[in-house]
Amino acid sequence: MIKKNSFFLLLFILNSFLFSQTIKKELPSEQPIDIIENLGSFIPLDTNFTNEKGEEIILESLFSKEIPTILTLNYFECPMLCSLILNGLSESLASLSLNPGDEYQIITIDINPNETTEFVRAKKRNYIEEYDLKILENDWHFLTGNSQSIKKIADSVGFIYYYDKDRKEYMHPSVISILSPKGKISRYLYGIEFPERDLKLGILEASEGKIGSTIDKIILYCYHYDPYKNTYTLFATNIMRLGGILTIALLGITVVNYWRRDHNLF
Repeated sequence: MIKKNSFFLLLFILNSFLFSQTIKKELPSEQPIDIIENLGSFIPLDTNFTNEKGEEIILESLFSKEIPTILTLNYFECPMLCSLILNGLSESLASLSLNPGDEYQIITIDINPNETTEFVRAKKRNYIEEYDLKILENDWHFLTGNSQSIKKIADSVGFIYYYDKDRKEYMHPSVISILSPKGKISRYLYGIEFPERDLKLGILEASEGKIGSTIDKIILYCYHYDPYKNTYTLFATNIMRLGGILTIALLGITVVNYWRRDHNLF
């Protein structure tokens, strides 16, 4: 009886294995969609693209102002996600208290090599007009390119995507990157909404001290990016350090004032 049960158990396991292999062959394999964070790495600025005006450019030419760059990888026939990402970004840009062209710029690279310059130019116009972003007219660059150029940039920022032939759409993560003035990857922000505070702090952080007021720099010092919460949070250690410095400074001023008063130096 035990031998008979063992035989049927073995037969069941064998059938299950063969069935699973058959199903695996019939079902389309799911490819990964992910971001591999390459913080501190540089994007290849020698990559060629075409801007929304139809001009052939080298990416490096857009980094001549030495200001931080918000980089997005999207496509415009995307049924939903890309629109949500660019809508969320546009809403934050509309309230961002930094000056485009002087303190930051945006580059949007089309991941679909088949979309035309005319189509992309129309999409840019839609975002500029819908969100009243005329101030960004010259500092939000919409780029198209061949598959090699697109992949070169995507690989450099760890942007893993693929084209689903069954759905006839690109499957991709929801993320934007913030680059330093030299094209170094400084920060990733995830999701479809990008709070103005996080966007501003990300740009200030990427600037490496080149932009922002003294107050902005003090605020940045007090915040720390939390990758688990995907937001900037108050950093207690730096706040205590700052508090200690201010306390010592106030004590110093008080002591000097008393000393000057005692010595009739006023």
